[in-house]
Amino acid sequence: MDGKPTLAVVGATGDVGSVMLQILSQHADVWGEIRLVDAPRADGGGGTGGDALSVRGVPTEVVALREAAFDGVDVALFLVPDKVSVQWAPVAAAKGVVVIDRSAAFRLDPDVPLVVPEVNPHAVRARPRSIVASPGCATLAMIVAVGALHAEFGVCELVVSSYQAASATGRDGVGALREQLSLVAGTELGTRPGDVRRAVGDTTGPFPAPLALNVVPWAGALEADGWSSEELAIREETRKVLGLPRLPVVATCVQVPVITAHSMSVHARFEREVTVERAHEILATSPGVVLFDNPGAADFPTPADVVGTDPTWVGRVRRSPDDPRALQLFVCGDNLRKGAALNAAQIAEAVAVELTKP
Repeated sequence: MDGKPTLAVVGATGDVGSVMLQILSQHADVWGEIRLVDAPRADGGGGTGGDALSVRGVPTEVVALREAAFDGVDVALFLVPDKVSVQWAPVAAAKGVVVIDRSAAFRLDPDVPLVVPEVNPHAVRARPRSIVASPGCATLAMIVAVGALHAEFGVCELVVSSYQAASATGRDGVGALREQLSLVAGTELGTRPGDVRRAVGDTTGPFPAPLALNVVPWAGALEADGWSSEELAIREETRKVLGLPRLPVVATCVQVPVITAHSMSVHARFEREVTVERAHEILATSPGVVLFDNPGAADFPTPADVVGTDPTWVGRVRRSPDDPRALQLFVCGDNLRKGAALNAAQIAEAVAVELTKP
């Protein structure tokens, strides 16, 4: 290929799209033209183009999503709902475009690699199709840290609980939480059964129960045996990224009244004995990880501290008192950055390097 590859950002006008444009403007410039493409939103809006957004400091017109939008494009970032990716990713791939898709549409397709560049970068080169998938934001909140520990100790079991931010459900979720918070602020609600639910009324938005002054032990759709789709996704995505198709993984997903940044409590059991000291060394030197672990000084990650940052933050690292091969840790990550836009951008940059090799 002569010169730098051309990149299309499909879904540039969405929440993840706005974060992606920031990242593209901040990272080393490996792209020639960056083409911004609108896409239909879940509420039926969008998809018509015509706006202009800034990327790399340059106002850039947003074009409508149609087949011609992929003419001359080498790599396309799809930051759109599943049904849009299902319809349009194959169209782009058929035109010779390498598609990086952050929806759930292709994550478990056996012919589509599921990539986290810090963990399995080789999978980008081993793709049998022109589509590469990025994991969900809950999986990405922990997988960089778990992957680093796995490389040293060999993980053999995971039990995780996620504490997921409202922004994972989109603008509707954030709007619902902010409205609920305005309704309960300055009150004495939360002291009697059902008082928060009555005050919130029909403003629960995409959540099955009030989120303000509350936590909701559910995310996703109902699947077999009482599991949620989000919990099963963490299980299957973790297995695929680590290349361990039979790895025991159990997840419980909880929505919490946080705007942005997911947290996870992780119980990881390994093939070999572990120590906190060695785990600290690994985590402190692993790309994409920040170790923040001194509880005596109140140093541990929280969503309020990590929002707007790129790494996975890790703290509360403890060895199980009953099992010398098990660690407990607490992780936090911004679900709109590493959990959505950044991981896809990193994959695209790896593809760009591959495309420009002599």
